[in-house]
Amino acid sequence: MKMKLGIVGVGRVGAACALSLVTRGSAREIVIVDRTQARARAVADDLRYGAPLCPPVVLSDGDYAALAGADLVMLTAGVNEKAGGATDRADPEGRLRLLDTNAAIYRDVVPKVAAAAPSAVLLVVTDPPDPLADLARRLAGHDRVLSTGTLLDSLRFRVHLARRLGVDPASVEAQVVGEHGTSEVLLWSSARVAGAPIPDAEQLRRAVEHDVRYANIAIIEGNQASQFGIGIASARIAEAVLRDERAVLPLGVYNGRYGVTLSLPSVVGREGVSRILEPAMSDDERRALGRSAEVLRQALQRLS
Repeated sequence: MKMKLGIVGVGRVGAACALSLVTRGSAREIVIVDRTQARARAVADDLRYGAPLCPPVVLSDGDYAALAGADLVMLTAGVNEKAGGATDRADPEGRLRLLDTNAAIYRDVVPKVAAAAPSAVLLVVTDPPDPLADLARRLAGHDRVLSTGTLLDSLRFRVHLARRLGVDPASVEAQVVGEHGTSEVLLWSSARVAGAPIPDAEQLRRAVEHDVRYANIAIIEGNQASQFGIGIASARIAEAVLRDERAVLPLGVYNGRYGVTLSLPSVVGREGVSRILEPAMSDDERRALGRSAEVLRQALQRLS
């Protein structure tokens, strides 16, 4: 397998994705595309100087035509929460406030990507990734479209639980499903530490939910952008696709039952997602997932 990957858009998030891909050895060839070609060239050059210390990779910059033959293309173009005014904890829209602006960018970008790399899996990283994945799916004319979904949210869930319980996050099993946004659903009923249930403490749950839901805003307040976590998570998704791993990850993929792209545990491989799994949920969690789907359906109607 060629393991060729493209990145479209190298702002803070795109550059963080590129750095993670190079250091992890996620792909054998990476092509960087940006509307400002000098920026794409600079990022590729900067990475190229450090690449001899990493697993082998060929780095280049180019226009959309350079994406030809790519197995996967990451879409990171668009305004972020800081630039788009989506950093108010009291705003129920959250990342969805960026939808109209970034949808306009996707209407320009996605047809060009699909024309240059018609067989590629498209990974939507731009916020809000779930409705943008639905738009990209329509624009590209195929179903090989994923959003980064709640993979990062699930990692944040594990990290914050581990911090409060005094254990290694690798020993925590916990998932977030639904929207990558304010309506996301933390699955407390199935959260475990090495198989043991989480203590049923209301104060613990409130604190962890707050930290997970607003992690991006807290990071932006200190560093202007939330970029490194999503860069690492995106690289992990790319590996599952490029290596045809059949790994199970909580990613955003179109779900016919709900009529939108949302996150549930999904089997990820070379063709994108081959199967969606339904985790055990309490009645309250299942109702919350339905409400999250409704939030996304309403957002998608704005694009129609």
